Amino acid sequence: MILCSKNPSWLIVAVMRKYNQIKELRAAIGPLSGRSLKYCTDACLRRYLEARNWNADKSKKMLEETLKWRSTYKPEEIRWHEVAVEGETGKVYRASFHDRHGRTVLILRPGKQNTTSLDNQLRHLVYLIENAILNLPETQEQMAWLIDFTGWTLSTSVPIKSARDTINLLQNHYPERLAIAFLYNPPRIFEAFWKIVKYFMDAKTFQKVKFVYPKNTESVELMRSYFDEENLPTEFGGKAVLEYNHEEFSKQMNQDDIKSANLWGFDDKLQCIGNGHSGSDVAPEPVCLVPSAS
Repeated sequence: MILCSKNPSWLIVAVMRKYNQIKELRAAIGPLSGRSLKYCTDACLRRYLEARNWNADKSKKMLEETLKWRSTYKPEEIRWHEVAVEGETGKVYRASFHDRHGRTVLILRPGKQNTTSLDNQLRHLVYLIENAILNLPETQEQMAWLIDFTGWTLSTSVPIKSARDTINLLQNHYPERLAIAFLYNPPRIFEAFWKIVKYFMDAKTFQKVKFVYPKNTESVELMRSYFDEENLPTEFGGKAVLEYNHEEFSKQMNQDDIKSANLWGFDDKLQCIGNGHSGSDVAPEPVCLVPSAS
């Protein structure tokens, strides 16, 4: 075969070695069942190996800690109506567009912080990370983050501990899920905050964080190499005029909750889907959908 003749033997050996390392990691973990078995696909195991530079022992420890965390935190069970109040201002949401590689995009706007519970803020972020993964195309495993600093001040910034917890969550329990994070036009005062939180990042994560300044051509070109200017919101120097609509976004999330329930095997149970309303208004009871027998 012509294709085979073009493949260097060392490349074939490297691929087989990695394949065997995935098999070895699966054997080292031992028998799995239920959601843990569904979570630990070959692609998942490869991400944990990559995150730990293919060190079997470190990868095994990392994966075991994630499985323990998922069994107690249960991120796949979080539903939109539980965290909708956190999303009312659109401080974090999944964009309607993808990057040039087809990755899901999360837009973060820390200046629009609207709550004080750090636990609920983290739960909201976990929900949206899970949702971003849920909406990845089959050919893609990673997401991109766009962070808009409009309105950000030290008074609206999260505490250092919360920033550390967020970074640890992303690094330890969602390894190799972040492709790139663009921090767009952060104010100078952010530098003091950044000097502290950057030390919580491992080398791999740190390399994925890019600062973009409108007057810095090189940084702008880097971001545009990832995003079509027509899709990129004006807040990030693009041409798209996008406005967050909480009611419409809630409808999307409610539909995704049904999709997530089916994925994780909750389709044989009651699925209580909230209406996305929260805050000062009195919210109606969540709508409980009973899957029909088929």
